[in-house]
Amino acid sequence: MSGTTISVGPVLFVALAALTLLAATVLRLARLGSGGAVVRAAARAVLQLGAVSLVIVAVLRSWWSAAAFVAVMYVVASVTSARRMGPSRGRWASMLPIGLGVVPALGLLLGSRVLPATPLAVLPTAGILIGGAMTATTLAGRRALDELTARHGEYEAGLALGFSERDAVLEVCRPAAGQALVPALDQTRTVGLVTLPGAFVGVLLGGASPVQAGATQLLILVALLAVEAVAIGTTVELIARGVLRR
Repeated sequence: MSGTTISVGPVLFVALAALTLLAATVLRLARLGSGGAVVRAAARAVLQLGAVSLVIVAVLRSWWSAAAFVAVMYVVASVTSARRMGPSRGRWASMLPIGLGVVPALGLLLGSRVLPATPLAVLPTAGILIGGAMTATTLAGRRALDELTARHGEYEAGLALGFSERDAVLEVCRPAAGQALVPALDQTRTVGLVTLPGAFVGVLLGGASPVQAGATQLLILVALLAVEAVAIGTTVELIARGVLRR
């Protein structure tokens, strides 16, 4: 094993099993949730990453296969976000916040030629942006819908005072939904001090200079802020207009 790679073998799987068991046990003992959810998530990650590892080389050989893979990521992210938010109305509307965040940002990166127009560069970047948009949409949607349920009396009071339905919802939901951007803000504020994110390390290991690696990571972080801000704003607007509701 070289100094920059992880050896794939029995020891790796033992370590993964031990970490999964630790997380599941802590959740169970602390009564913070189902330990089985951790086990299922870890098992799915193993299967999915194993499958991706087998097909990724073929996917990166052409634009058509790379575009198809990005489309699959987009659909899966939208479905996952809708399930986590749990709306009874407008489930497929979760595709809108993710798409409105990712497509313009990716188009800007490619149009300005800051991001190389190759499947090898576009595919992982699209995956990072879609993942960020999915998380932001889920957090904003869950918090906004939970807040609307918990503070329904305030919502009705706003209607009684003459607020439109949209304005009454926004008064209740907007502050809670805005908290969904906190993880991305913290990651950007502490980069280089607390963490060395994957894009930086990956570019560095690929042979680029530290300056190039830093520039790549900065580009990803700022793009994520833009993507997640758009996703959160769109999610709140969909809830305010009654498109997404429980």
